Amino acid sequence: MTAKIGRLVQEIKLLFRSIPSILLAFTVVAIVGMNILANKSIDLGEKVGSWLALDCGIIFSWLIFLTMDVTTRRFGVKAANIVSVFALFANLLFAVILIIASYIPGFWGLSFLDDGSIDLTVNTVLDLTFRGQWFVLLGSSVAFIVSAVVNNFLHAALEKAMKDKKRALAFTVSSYVSTFVAQFVDNLLFALIVSLNFFGWTIVQCVTCAITGALVELLFEVVFSPIGYRIVKHLEDDNVGKEYLELAYGGKQNETAQSVDLGNE
Repeated sequence: MTAKIGRLVQEIKLLFRSIPSILLAFTVVAIVGMNILANKSIDLGEKVGSWLALDCGIIFSWLIFLTMDVTTRRFGVKAANIVSVFALFANLLFAVILIIASYIPGFWGLSFLDDGSIDLTVNTVLDLTFRGQWFVLLGSSVAFIVSAVVNNFLHAALEKAMKDKKRALAFTVSSYVSTFVAQFVDNLLFALIVSLNFFGWTIVQCVTCAITGALVELLFEVVFSPIGYRIVKHLEDDNVGKEYLELAYGGKQNETAQSVDLGNE
């Protein structure tokens, strides 16, 4: 057991030395931005809003799954799950810092009026927005980690099943399907945990939000997945992460790494 833990720690250290910093940065920025913007519901009008509800977190959520697809394709499912957990803890740290900042005496810039006076209501609302983020953070954390694991395993399984197809086609189809399913899971869990209990959404709104959000994210994936594939191709051509793959999978290529992660070797 001790040897396994030691090996896992060594793999994690080497993974974070191997994975491109910009890929990791986009993953963390996306989850932090998604959780902040999830505090704002989108006004869809009275007629549409009676059965459909969305929040602004949708602007960022597609980026998380794109970076996860790239990570899964190059480094394997286990690596993608490790990165997901790291991004989750980074987001928790950021949220704690925002909560602490909200209790520090002072005034937000938007609370200052043109005549030099201070609108205490605006200042209080901004503080309460960050203090009240705990339920958003709870819901988004549960939804993110579950959907990330679903996305990573599903993407790897689909690519493995399509190993006889063209690599670009296999990556594209896997990205489309895994993104739609994982986004549905993410949206539904978040809506049931947060929006149903704190925003006053109905069950119908939760389900339609999950479906509509997944469709919107799928559209983003259709637009940006070619970029994701080019990134993967660049990483493979430059042999990025070679040391990690050698340690984690005995130097075998990513297709085999995915098989090992899925327990099919």
